[in-house]
Amino acid sequence: MGRVKPRFYGSGHGAGNGCGYVHLGIHRVWGRGLKLLPTRVRARSYIVYLGSHSHGPNPSSFDIESATNSHYDLLGSYLGSTEKAKEAIFYSYNRYINGFAAILDEDEAAQLSKHPNVVSIFLNEKYELYTTRSWDFLGLERGGGFPKDSLWKRSLGEDIIIGNLDSGVWPESKSFSDEGYGPIPKKWHGTCQTTKGNPDNFHCNRKLIGARYFNKGYLAVPIPIRNPNETFNSARDFEGHGSHTLSTAGGNFVANASVFGNGNGTASGGSPKARVAAYKVCWDDGCQDADILAGFEAAISDGVDVLSVSLGRNIPVEFHNSSISIGSFHAVANNIIVVAAGGNSGPSPNTVANLEPWTLTVAASTIDRDFTSYVILGNKKIFKGESLSEHELPPHKLYPLISAADAKFDHVSAGEALLCINGSLDSHKAKGKILVCLLGNNSRVDKGVEASRVGAVGMILANDDFSGGEIIPDAHVLPASHVNFKDGNVILKYVNYTKSPVAYITRVKTQLGVKASPSIAAFSSRGPNILAPSILKPDITAPGIKIIAAYSEAIPPSPSESDKRRTHFNIMSGTSMACPHVAGLVGLLKSIHPDWSPAAIKSAIMTTATTKDNIGGHVLDSSQEEATPHAYGAGHVRPNLAADPGLVYDLNITDYLNFLCGRGYNSSQLKLFYGRPYTCPKSFNLIDFNYPAITIPDFKIGQPLNVTRTVTNVGSPSKYRVHIQAPAEFLVSVEPRRLNFKKKGEKREFKVTLTLKKGTTYKTDYVFGKLVWTDGKHQVGTPIAIKYPH
Repeated sequence: MGRVKPRFYGSGHGAGNGCGYVHLGIHRVWGRGLKLLPTRVRARSYIVYLGSHSHGPNPSSFDIESATNSHYDLLGSYLGSTEKAKEAIFYSYNRYINGFAAILDEDEAAQLSKHPNVVSIFLNEKYELYTTRSWDFLGLERGGGFPKDSLWKRSLGEDIIIGNLDSGVWPESKSFSDEGYGPIPKKWHGTCQTTKGNPDNFHCNRKLIGARYFNKGYLAVPIPIRNPNETFNSARDFEGHGSHTLSTAGGNFVANASVFGNGNGTASGGSPKARVAAYKVCWDDGCQDADILAGFEAAISDGVDVLSVSLGRNIPVEFHNSSISIGSFHAVANNIIVVAAGGNSGPSPNTVANLEPWTLTVAASTIDRDFTSYVILGNKKIFKGESLSEHELPPHKLYPLISAADAKFDHVSAGEALLCINGSLDSHKAKGKILVCLLGNNSRVDKGVEASRVGAVGMILANDDFSGGEIIPDAHVLPASHVNFKDGNVILKYVNYTKSPVAYITRVKTQLGVKASPSIAAFSSRGPNILAPSILKPDITAPGIKIIAAYSEAIPPSPSESDKRRTHFNIMSGTSMACPHVAGLVGLLKSIHPDWSPAAIKSAIMTTATTKDNIGGHVLDSSQEEATPHAYGAGHVRPNLAADPGLVYDLNITDYLNFLCGRGYNSSQLKLFYGRPYTCPKSFNLIDFNYPAITIPDFKIGQPLNVTRTVTNVGSPSKYRVHIQAPAEFLVSVEPRRLNFKKKGEKREFKVTLTLKKGTTYKTDYVFGKLVWTDGKHQVGTPIAIKYPH
């Protein structure tokens, strides 16, 4: 079987569904020198979460040793001895997060869960790993709100440390060169983890200042075979995903970056002067809870400022049972902002991932660049497709065009042949022709590999009905063009009803300034938030389609085993690519506003977002209808405006604890979660949580509803007045309608009253509106989402 890749929240050569997924990992073998973990009947790996430590944010070596010993003592009291506990525990979270990961059987886990100090016990389960143009599209190169003495190309993001929980890093990439960098910031406490002898020559420098790998949770999962090419003792990226995301967040300026000459330009991260650190928590078959939590704790201890997390689960779990929820809570408590991918399960509703109010969750949208390759038929009809193929047909010649179903072996079904499955096509029928293949089952590039194997001169890849109008460029091994479902149908009709059909595929051309951009990617997961309905998710949308960034040279740009090509940069799509765009922006904001809280930075990004595209229309969904906040959150990110938002909705750790109180967490649970006593307020209404969006998931018919918010002035003294864009079904009033701020840091509370209009037809779906506070210079937008029942 060929190289098969895990499901990331973003990829450049995913499976044939066109949704930005990549499937990693079926073949596996145990690595040399690895210690097999003890096995017992019904034994599985669990995470035992004990909340926070009492030793505070700067533990001594004595504190850390005491914490670890306490874990051995606790588990040993159930297993019979501390020696047995030491054998069972493979991670001790002993600095910021209090807990451990261990091999336990079901009865042991059940008994341990009853201990009064245990917040939660959950299985060590798998998570999925959900440029040269995008920053210009976002307007960063045109100046704007950033200070004149800190322009983006010179110093913004300088000495900010961005960490990345992902599949590692390719340290030799120019995106991570340390040429021109000074000493490593003194606040950095991390390390560059290598094994004895450093057999793969992994190295860090003054740009890539740290790298660690976490594999114990992965190796604790009983899987009979492991990939012989996987290196388990290195932070080196063997998938490409980690290098791509880390360079998008904080990679250097690299001139003449392209994918086989396509999209040529200067690549960079959002914070190109930042220092970066890689935490490899994802391996051949995804990312395990225990490793993710260990990565979070290491990043907090190392001193990162920003964490980019392009991974998640398709099925959400309660916050105290999620490694990302727990890890991000402790990160935010230590003033680290966590940016996470929203997932690639769209366009179905209720699919968005990473639902915590303390994380910044990102959806994916397009930029104004296409990699165009036209299909020209013999009847003069022309169809726009996309490709990254470096190959081209000789000009001024039309080639015979056939459906791949007509090139099948006699024993193969027409459906299998139309998908261009490996071994399904007959070279006697396909040689010298352009084949039309249908999306589905195998990867897009593998279809071209099969077409090339049987001597076809080109391939037209047509979408199936499910994929509709979304087309993705790939580094095909022959001249190829990917067309949408509608155009694919027309092309196949031409083939089927023409005596001698012929066609031509033009060479790839990079096209800039594409109209009606951005639009929301079909694969981008949609809200509403099914775990915490009063919190709008996703929070924001950012470029996530056809993003060019650094790549691993350990693998080809396609998933085909026969592909021997290597590239310094590759194009990938997914919310994985959108997430580090926002992480890079966060680095810029932290560099010029070091005193802002994670919530203030998140608010600045959300309240300055736009719902308009580049021609002034409303941002469209993949269905070509107007998108809603359940697709884009507060809107499309605008970096320059986020630098000077005027007002922010601020939050601190107490607010997040009150939020958990509102979800039913009691004071004893929160004491464990937080590490110190905390008494829940007598009442806390979740709709009054000071989020930069107002979401009412269960509006009660028959009476008005009041919602309160508090804004903090982060600009000059100013007077704000409110503009109300009310849903058609509601009357919306705000009191007071004017806010007068006399100094920076001043806070003002306002009340929003929502009243259903008389005679309104009741709905069970959401309706949307917006509040905008403005002083003539700033526009502080707050989306409103309301659901009311029959």
